[in-house]
Amino acid sequence: MNLVLMGLPGAGKGTQAEQIVEKYNIPHISTGDMFRAAIKEGTELGLKAKSFMDKGELVPDEVTIGIVRERLSKDDCENGFLLDGFPRTVPQAEALEQILSELDKLIDYVINIDVNQDILLERLTGRRICKSCGSTYHLVFNPPHEEGKCDKCGGELYQRADDNEETVGTRLEVNVKQSKPLLDFYEGKGYLRNINGQQDINKVFADIEELLGGLK
Repeated sequence: MNLVLMGLPGAGKGTQAEQIVEKYNIPHISTGDMFRAAIKEGTELGLKAKSFMDKGELVPDEVTIGIVRERLSKDDCENGFLLDGFPRTVPQAEALEQILSELDKLIDYVINIDVNQDILLERLTGRRICKSCGSTYHLVFNPPHEEGKCDKCGGELYQRADDNEETVGTRLEVNVKQSKPLLDFYEGKGYLRNINGQQDINKVFADIEELLGGLK
């Protein structure tokens, strides 16, 4: 099965990706992992990517697409893959279609973990971290026994600067704006399947299993 996984920050994409690859025994291919592997292997494209990353610049589409092509051509993708973090734009999605056509493959589904923005805001702004030992808490999902204090060492809990409501809200807006054309593109292709990510984690995965049940 050939899958693309999408979802806004805080939607629980990482958790579902882990369960999908374990259950269906397909490789989890993220952009970061692909870059790191290509750089480690010293491929021409990997070295090109590294030259941009070392300067803090975005890796150009042609390099990213080339690395994706190399990765999807590997033997472990013979029976399928889960792409995560690529494509991010419609031109990248069109390039992926071309790559898969050359490899005689098709996307089965684009799975979008769909969660309301207000809920995502609550999820992402509720994180608290211990200044002393680094333990992580969540005000709603994993609160400390005593407000503002770490259960493990009694240290003071703080909110990271990029977890505040204004920063998170801006980040979500940017992600919504970026992902909408891609979701529209895949809806037009008939690949898109929205999964309700506002349920219990296990129920979300059960819905994904139900969707994938008909695939081999």
